[in-house]
Amino acid sequence: MSATRDRVAVPEAEDADAAAATLVEAAAEAAQLARSFADTRLWIFDLDNTLYPAECNLFAQIDQRMSGFIQKLLGLDHAAARKVQKDLYYHYGTTLAGLMAEYGVKPEEFMDYVHDIDLAPVSPMPELDAAIARLEGRKFIFTNGSTRHAERVAAKLGVLDRFDGIFDIAAGNYVPKPKPESFSAFMRYCEGGDCKAAMFEDLPHNLEAAHALGIKTVLVRSDYLDHPSQHALAAATALPPYIHYETDDLTRFLGSIVAK
Repeated sequence: MSATRDRVAVPEAEDADAAAATLVEAAAEAAQLARSFADTRLWIFDLDNTLYPAECNLFAQIDQRMSGFIQKLLGLDHAAARKVQKDLYYHYGTTLAGLMAEYGVKPEEFMDYVHDIDLAPVSPMPELDAAIARLEGRKFIFTNGSTRHAERVAAKLGVLDRFDGIFDIAAGNYVPKPKPESFSAFMRYCEGGDCKAAMFEDLPHNLEAAHALGIKTVLVRSDYLDHPSQHALAAATALPPYIHYETDDLTRFLGSIVAK
């Protein structure tokens, strides 16, 4: 019996040592992460598929409504309308920018239509709320969507009151991320100046523009791949230099930043 216990105890001890080593490594990584963001005083968050999990599929609803809007506008079938929508999105940065440039669409009409979606899949996220609350400095939502949409979603998440402002597509004169003019307008709006800033975003090309301004960048990954920059990154073996960090769990990442 004694020999049997010894044979069982050895792998258990090895497993315990491995688990302890993993915990030590994780703690060291969390401490390094906290140090990296210690002087950050301006926190910039994208909205869709960033503040809320992409698994909510809210943007899938928006995507369908954008195609539906074009379908009605141009008298196309769904497949043709979707192709037009994607072509405009890839070429102009947002579908709206393309519709305004090529078809003279009024932005308010488009935004009201595409953001008329069901928020039932979104649940309150008290842990996210607590993590954002502990970030030192000012916090903003920077979105290519509308303020109304951002307010509805952030309120449903339970984080709306944590933000000092929302900079939407209208505030940027309908110039979308990642255009430099959009980022310049945002920095003027939030009076960013030389403040140390960090940006959280699900679209890699938007982070490239942020990085060019000296902003620390965090990619919020998901399985929702819609833009060529997302597909390119998914196929890459390493992060590009303009992305400093990546995470598939924003709440956990923020928790590591503010961990004491």
